[in-house]
Amino acid sequence: MAEITRDEVAHLADLARIDLDDAELDHLAPQLSVILESVASIRGVADDDVPPTSHPVPLTNVFREDVVQPCLTAEQALSGAPAKEDGRFSVPRILGDEQ
Repeated sequence: MAEITRDEVAHLADLARIDLDDAELDHLAPQLSVILESVASIRGVADDDVPPTSHPVPLTNVFREDVVQPCLTAEQALSGAPAKEDGRFSVPRILGDEQ
């Protein structure tokens, strides 16, 4: 497997909206390469007769059934809001228009 390049780390950081300086990019690229190599070595151990799993043992759903129950009206839910607009909570924008 090829090493992950500094430019690829910069691209991933940009996609994740993480601001990394040059020293951080130089530091992270080799670390991410080691992680990718580790995953590749685990992939090589798995045989075709071993099905992929997300857990070593089967899981049982322990959640309750969805049951409709009385709840707050929109007016009650918004009654304590510091700012509201068009029947919704109004919050400051955190993403720019470039996305």
